[in-house]
Amino acid sequence: MKKTAFQLAVGIEHPIVQGPMNGGSPPELAAAASNAGALGSCAAALLSPSSIIDTARTLRTLTDKPFNMNLFLLEPVAFDVNIAHVQSLLQPFRDELGLAPLPVPEKFAEDCRDQIAALLEAAPPVASFTFGILSADVVQQFKKAGSQVMGTATTVAEAQAWEQAGADYVCVLGSEAGGHRATFLGDFEQSCIGLMALIPQVAASVRIPIVAAGGMMNGRGIAAALLLGAQAAQLGTAFLNCPESGIASAWRTQLTQARDDSTRLTRTFTGRPARGIVNDFMEKMRPFEALMPPYPIQNTLTANMRQTAAKQDRPEFMSLWAGQGVSMSRPMPTAQLVQTLANELTQAFNSIQQLSV
Repeated sequence: MKKTAFQLAVGIEHPIVQGPMNGGSPPELAAAASNAGALGSCAAALLSPSSIIDTARTLRTLTDKPFNMNLFLLEPVAFDVNIAHVQSLLQPFRDELGLAPLPVPEKFAEDCRDQIAALLEAAPPVASFTFGILSADVVQQFKKAGSQVMGTATTVAEAQAWEQAGADYVCVLGSEAGGHRATFLGDFEQSCIGLMALIPQVAASVRIPIVAAGGMMNGRGIAAALLLGAQAAQLGTAFLNCPESGIASAWRTQLTQARDDSTRLTRTFTGRPARGIVNDFMEKMRPFEALMPPYPIQNTLTANMRQTAAKQDRPEFMSLWAGQGVSMSRPMPTAQLVQTLANELTQAFNSIQQLSV
């Protein structure tokens, strides 16, 4: 296959991006994906500034290929929620896990400005951003540091905003995608657009290369995204079942048991809509969803519960992030998965060519 402009600019063999997933994309996974010819990605949203720099250093020892590091762009959150009431709703689940009441945390997230400064110093080959948008000045700073910039969008307007800010690429996130919704302009529900509808509309509205994300688990899905106007496909859930992801065994088991209708969006774990496998916590907290404080407050209030649940092999209390294609998950090493996807992509395009003859 002829390489896309995205592949040529980034310097990768296959039009495949391994998606950045907090809790599921450590440096080992990103490096394995990059070494196999894809663009490996490492989530940095929960890392301290010093850890961001250390992670970039680790990645450079594990691979000499291009890689991506991803940050959440967080606006300051007004502390106007009733933390005590939210904690009272969470305590029955903590009791089940043998956890004492949680003191009010001293902080709810790393300072985003310090994280951006650290990522600028780390200067990964690709720096991607989710939940918000950088100013044009900061985009230029990343470019001067040697990083190509990729923004995340859930609508045409968001994709255009990233293009106007000077981003090199835009990752369009369909509603099928696992994990958090990346919406930063407008309403979350109205911005929940399926990938098949979103790609061609964005492709008709921006000139920068598009990376498609959401629901793709095999080469046929990647081929569909490319035919619709994307120049690469970003897969997250597909890589969770790779041994290098390092996810908890309970999460891995749930991936293999999931069906096509096993996931839905929820705010109960983090305060921001995110797609995961439905479990007991999501169901019992559903009536109180509107009461949950925004990200990152709720994310911090449930973090200890989720971490303890993983250690105790209790998936009913874990955030089991996964996309709508989760039932097609295939456990195999990262390098094997990248090659399998590339082979399937070639076969898919060969089949299309045969149909046109």
